[in-house]
Amino acid sequence: MTTAHAIIGTAGHIDHGKTALIRALTGFDTDRLKEEKERGISIDLGFAYFTLPDGARAGIVDVPGHERFIRNMLAGAHGIDLVLLVVAADDGVMPQTEEHFDVLHLLGVRRGIFVITKADLAGPDRVAEVSDEIRLLAEGTPLESAPIMPISSITGSGIEELRAEITRQLSGFQARRATGLFRLPVDRAFVIKGHGTVVTGTAMGSEVRSGQKLRVLPGGVGVRVRAIQVHGEPVPQADLCQRVALNLAGAERIELQRGAWLVDERLDFDTARFDARLEIRPAARTAFLNNTRIRLFIGAAEAMGRAIVLEPAGEIPHGSSGMAQIVLADPVVALAGDRFVLRDETNRRTIGGGVVLNPLGRRKRKPADAYRTRLTRLEGLRGADAVEALLDLQDAFAIPAARIAMLLNQPHDEVARALADQRFVKLSLGDVEGYTTRDKWEQLKTFLNAALAAHHQANPLSPGLEMEALRARLPHQIGARAFKAIVDRIARETAVVREENTLRLRSHQVKLAGGESALAERICAELAEAGFHPPDLTQLARALGVPPGQEGRIKTLLNALETQGRVVKISTDLYFERSRLDAARARLLDYLSRHGEINAATYRDLLSASRKFSISLLDYFDHIGVTTRVGDNRRLRKT
Repeated sequence: MTTAHAIIGTAGHIDHGKTALIRALTGFDTDRLKEEKERGISIDLGFAYFTLPDGARAGIVDVPGHERFIRNMLAGAHGIDLVLLVVAADDGVMPQTEEHFDVLHLLGVRRGIFVITKADLAGPDRVAEVSDEIRLLAEGTPLESAPIMPISSITGSGIEELRAEITRQLSGFQARRATGLFRLPVDRAFVIKGHGTVVTGTAMGSEVRSGQKLRVLPGGVGVRVRAIQVHGEPVPQADLCQRVALNLAGAERIELQRGAWLVDERLDFDTARFDARLEIRPAARTAFLNNTRIRLFIGAAEAMGRAIVLEPAGEIPHGSSGMAQIVLADPVVALAGDRFVLRDETNRRTIGGGVVLNPLGRRKRKPADAYRTRLTRLEGLRGADAVEALLDLQDAFAIPAARIAMLLNQPHDEVARALADQRFVKLSLGDVEGYTTRDKWEQLKTFLNAALAAHHQANPLSPGLEMEALRARLPHQIGARAFKAIVDRIARETAVVREENTLRLRSHQVKLAGGESALAERICAELAEAGFHPPDLTQLARALGVPPGQEGRIKTLLNALETQGRVVKISTDLYFERSRLDAARARLLDYLSRHGEINAATYRDLLSASRKFSISLLDYFDHIGVTTRVGDNRRLRKT
């Protein structure tokens, strides 16, 4: 059976023989730095590969064991499929052994081999003692039944047996599922003279091809893959779960460093706030409190932040798990299912870690119980259930299918099938199509109808509510273009009416009564008498004897009269009485029917009006589609 791509990682305390073990297994020396050679310890990540009987190569990441280099260890541990947890026979289980084991557990490593090194320096009784320590360490974890194998990198004892066990565990190994979008957490970046920028990392998500365009996150700078190497050999493409080196074109504009991400160009967002299932390890010794400051490690990135505990008690006891929201000072790339590690603010100890559930957490999480319940529903779900839970957690009202697939870190085809479920509503968002849940759709329609009803009751003379004013009050984020398309859909399904940028209920009619009706009649008379020279609001208020500061009353009545069709708004604060506007239009059409085109000066003379009013009228007729402007002239618009 062909072996899928896999990553083997080492872990364990300093000077327990991890690098020597890799050398014995593969012939590669993963200590590449001069300082490592001089000091005899691993400082940074080392890389090699293990060749399996079928010719497949499993990448190897050798991590440093010294506590001072824990951030280097974390940068390489994120993609491990099979761990070789190394314990020296003379020392036994040590502090860094325990911490590395915790890190691997938090990162979801479920395959492993415990390797007792330096077995040639210990007798059978000592090996048995160390084996007991290892079993105690692994008790109650997915690695509690992992094999324990004593070896000697010096004499070669046990090396062949270990090699056979690695082969057995990786035979038929199923690689992590492709999600459709390539991601590479950069753990090394350097420049080779004559070639340019090269980055390395463990590929995630999907394949990458030579010539493919990628995006650097955070930042969003576009680059192109010039060439690819896997285990030092040029290849046209590389798959997930492979150690890859990418030679990039276009990276000269930025200074790439460990912690950056190279991603498929369609992935265009990062996050500084995400929701997660957070596990607090027993080694934390105390409960994890709300708003604790933390240092987060995800992929090869490191970021400072704080954790908001979402549990009712406001804390997560050590040795247990709960829901939390991680808020970071700087953005990272995090999608659903990604694992991370938390250390204390000073980077002295590992507190816990977890798995990302909702990559775009909300600032406003009320009601808290419902928010937490939706996160719980999202956990471990797939298909329509996962999509529904995710959409219910978003600030955005509707999301394109491609973005949903990205957030869930699932294949687009799988998400597209889920969106065919009746619980989702497909909507035009202006430029693209998006999806929302049927519950959110019905809630929006109810909200709009209730808001308009309340506005009509409080402002009976108002023709309706401005769309932007209403959009600002929505319970979810909807862009201006998307809201226009959504409102048109709602108007087809409910009693909402859109007139330009104003919304009203179909049953609403502006009714003038008492003194307001009398003042409205006087406004119409003033505008009619003014003909083609209508007064502005201030002039109209003065003519009608309305006290200064109360011009808003005139504006309200003009809006009401406009709704009734008795006056027409030409531009800001400029209204024509309906019969006068009809006369101006008739003269324009008559002239154009005889002459074909007209300019502002001719139209001014035709109306015996000022240039100000003639230009405003021509602009209005352009706007409503009667005329079209050609240079300084107007012509009838062709239908």
